[in-house]
Order: sequence, then C-alpha cells, then structure tokens
Amino acid sequence: MKSIRGHRWIVSAAVAGLLLAMFPWRANTQSEFLRGDRMPYDAFDKLARTDLDVPGGVVHVGFAPGDIALPKDKILDWVRTSAKAVSIYYGRFPVNALRLLLVPVDGPRVRGGTTWGYRGAAIRVLLGRDSSEDDLRRDWVMVHEMVHTALPDMEERYNWLSEGLAVYVEPVARVQAGDLSAKEIWTAMVHDMPKGLPQTGDEGLDNTDTWGRKYWGGAMFCLFADVEIRKATGNRLGLQDAMRGVLTAGGSHEVDWPIGRILSTADKAVGVDVLTRLHDEWGPKPVTPDLEALWRDLGLRFQDGSLEFDDTAPLAPIRAAITAARSK
Repeated sequence: MKSIRGHRWIVSAAVAGLLLAMFPWRANTQSEFLRGDRMPYDAFDKLARTDLDVPGGVVHVGFAPGDIALPKDKILDWVRTSAKAVSIYYGRFPVNALRLLLVPVDGPRVRGGTTWGYRGAAIRVLLGRDSSEDDLRRDWVMVHEMVHTALPDMEERYNWLSEGLAVYVEPVARVQAGDLSAKEIWTAMVHDMPKGLPQTGDEGLDNTDTWGRKYWGGAMFCLFADVEIRKATGNRLGLQDAMRGVLTAGGSHEVDWPIGRILSTADKAVGVDVLTRLHDEWGPKPVTPDLEALWRDLGLRFQDGSLEFDDTAPLAPIRAAITAARSK
C-alpha cells in the first residue's frame, strides 16, 4: 500500500494508531516510528542499519525498537528473497537505494506496509513480533510494497493503477523467482479477480474509489493489458516489458508523473498502444469484461475443486509466458 505524495492517511497508519492505543506501554519507544501517515525519515536515519546489496541497488534495513522472536538473519533472508523476486520481474531493483523500516508489533505475521518516495524511496512494514519462518515465507506484503517503488507517483484518483499493479505483479514475480507455483496464483486470480468488477453506481476506474475497484479492478486492468500486449506482439512481449520500459525511462516512485506519461512510456516500450487505449475505455466509465471467457481461453479449468491447465486452449501459451522465468 502506497502513500501518495506522502500526505494521505492510509490503512497501515490507521493500524499503527490502533496498536498504540491498545498497547500504550510500548508507545514511548515506537511512537516516532508508527505515528502519522508519513515516513519517519529522520528517526530512521538515526537507527543502526544493515545494508543488503540487491541487483542494481541497496536496501538499508532498520529495526525500530522492540523484540522479535525470529533471529535477525531470518528476517534479512526474507527481505533478500522479496527483493530478488522484484528484481527478476523488473530486470533490476527499481531504485538505487531503499530505506526499509521494520517495526515490531504484537501478534504473528506481517501486519501491513506503506511506501513513500518524497525524500527517497522508503517502506515501513509492521512485523508481528511472533512471526514464524512460515509466516515470512507466505508473506506477500514485502514484495507488494517493493513493487510500488517501480511506479511514479500520480494523482490520487489513479491509485487503482498503483495498487492494481502491485496486486498483479507480486504473485507473478514470486512465481518467476520460484517462490510460488503458477497454479497457486491462477487459482487465486480466478477466485479474487471478480472483486474488481464494477458494481451499481460505478463511474469507471478513475472515478470509483472503492476497495474492490482500487485493488482488484486495477489488477484486472493489468491482467487484460498483459494478455492484449501479448496477443498484439505474438507473445514476444507483455506487461512486464512495458513496466520495465517505464523504469528504464526514469520512472520510479521517487518522481511524479501524470498517468498519461506512464502509460505512453509503457506502450512505447512494447510498440503497441494497449495501455493507453485500455485506460481510455476503462478509466472514465464502467467496463465489465468477460472473465469466464478469459479463464477458458487461458486454459484454466477446475475439476473437483482443483485447477487444471488446459494447454490446448487458445491463450494457453500466453498464460504460460506470463509466469515463465526470464533469462534477464
């Protein structure tokens, strides 16, 4: 989850406030790292940090005060694994340097994250102090937040592109890195993608600020864009290549770009105007794509509740190419 221009209240900040209220005895040591909707850059810069080299950059990891059950090395391995997946998808880590603030909170699992770029790329992740190795192995939050660093900041009404891209890219990147199976993520997409369909009163992605449209509507846009780019290029290129083109052109979360520039830059990278055209259609008005037809054409069919791939389906090669490991 990202914070646009560093000023908006977001879910993880709200969670942080609730945690402070519930556990006031820990507030004194953690409040400067949890309070508000902005990255505590100054407080972070006073912490002892561990620098992790990643392809094309470095992640500066800082731990806010507080106990965590797992050894530090296990946590750093999780960060490395997440950064590796993002680097594989984009061809390099999206930014040269990232501040990563890990804040211990009560409970297991990763509890949320936020990404900023207004004073350099930064992520704050709320890490349950009782998290297990399995919790970190299953976690999607770290990769999701790191994906945010690869997209320029935009007007708030276009949050659906930032969140939708992170929802879509995160599992694909983890399959390409060998951390998930293709069947796992296609099963999840079939189950969750309908949450992004327009409902009564919808006014298009640009004008409908609901949870379903922002996250899953945006992810649905990315999926259809990926398929259409691959159809138009004979399956040589896809959304991955388009978004690498944005990064190559200097578009990261540390800069502000209008959505038109992002989409046209992405289109230029793949030589087709799919993203701009799709936005012209889906942005100002509700569009209800035929998901069932897409699943069928991609070769996704369920037997006794389990997903089976039909490799004879017309778009089966596209489905395989989306999650295929890249040589570079």
